[in-house]
Amino acid sequence: MTSLTQGYGGRSIIQDLDLSIQPEVTGLLGPNGAGKTTLFRTLATITPPRSGHLELFGGPVSNERQARRARRRIGYLPQDFGYYPAFSIKDFVSYCAWLREVPSKKVDSLTREALAAVGLADRAQERMKSLSGGMLRRAGIAAAVVGSPSLLLLDEPTVGLDPAQRLDFRELIRSLARAGTAVVLSTHLVEDVGAACDTVLVLDDGRIRYRGTPQQLAELASPTAPGDNPLERGYMTVLGDQWSNAGDAR
Repeated sequence: MTSLTQGYGGRSIIQDLDLSIQPEVTGLLGPNGAGKTTLFRTLATITPPRSGHLELFGGPVSNERQARRARRRIGYLPQDFGYYPAFSIKDFVSYCAWLREVPSKKVDSLTREALAAVGLADRAQERMKSLSGGMLRRAGIAAAVVGSPSLLLLDEPTVGLDPAQRLDFRELIRSLARAGTAVVLSTHLVEDVGAACDTVLVLDDGRIRYRGTPQQLAELASPTAPGDNPLERGYMTVLGDQWSNAGDAR
């Protein structure tokens, strides 16, 4: 995307943003209200940009026909996603594959692969309405990854997962990236970014404040910045005035 501006009503949320995403795992960090969800909705072609240029998979996305073509190659897990409560997990994932226009002959096998990838193969017939928070999150991840999309957008995907499941999730997204998927992970869990991501973006007030590796972000850490580890302190250092002003307020 080039010079992209996005917002709602009279409010601008993303301002003149330039961004290129590669086939790797990219972590997106930022405070609440920074524009992360708005950026995801724009990349997922749900909300057209107000201005600027959005290009996906080598082609422009400037009308509904182009957006529909792009959606076939996009997997998107919102922080809160909708589903039919009476659907089984298998039905839900298959339905999401159908929405992305996965060829009908491949839906069943790709659904089984996605369920196996998130450890739900033996729970495929359970109803969505009966799932715990962690299982529901894994069903959402399966729906996002079914068919190995070219662009995978994951908003707080590890909420509700236990430590072992988070480790499995990290390996899943790393394997997808190795196979050529551009994975973008939005999270407040900095440890997930440090463990799984090749590149980190810090978004604040609709602008990219930092782009680099987790190690480089950790190296920016101010000794006076809050945080339990160098990566957290590096992130808080990039945010700058926000944490220093919060400290003054205390």
